[in-house]
Amino acid sequence: MQISVTFRHMESSDPVRSYVEDKLSKVKKYIDEPVEAQAVLSVEKKIRHKAEVTLVAKGITIKASEETADMYAAVDGVLDKIERQLKRYKDKIKQHKPASGRERRVSKSVITAESIDQGHPEPGIIKTNSFPVKPMSVEEAVMQMDLLDKEFLVFTDATSEEINVVYRRKDGNYGLIVPQG
Repeated sequence: MQISVTFRHMESSDPVRSYVEDKLSKVKKYIDEPVEAQAVLSVEKKIRHKAEVTLVAKGITIKASEETADMYAAVDGVLDKIERQLKRYKDKIKQHKPASGRERRVSKSVITAESIDQGHPEPGIIKTNSFPVKPMSVEEAVMQMDLLDKEFLVFTDATSEEINVVYRRKDGNYGLIVPQG
């Protein structure tokens, strides 16, 4: 397991670093190697201690954060959240067989609102991201969207090999966008 610990707005502390590394090494029992873990520890206004952890392993990304008055409590809280997500992921993955198929790449662009409001012929693009879209079932896409805490997820349907979008509705349910012919 590769662990990276970053300190923001606080001095680097070896006891805190070793505490985080020790706690993070215990979650590898839930997921196959290789695992990359990044922990960002920060203090805001000298009273809010925040711990954020991102785990990347075997095609999944799990993020969680916790904010308390004590850094050790924040680390414990965020790792409890990560552990719950990993347990849920492991239980769900046992019920699904892995999808096989081609992986595609999709680009996402962020456009400035002013360029659209003022009627410019070309929209002003702020940022463009390119990311892989791997084949999966709708259930796997919903699970991945929940793990990443996103409002929508673009994925390739494992059976039809079409690009689909699953999204969270305002009523708490999920919606699926499927392209037509």
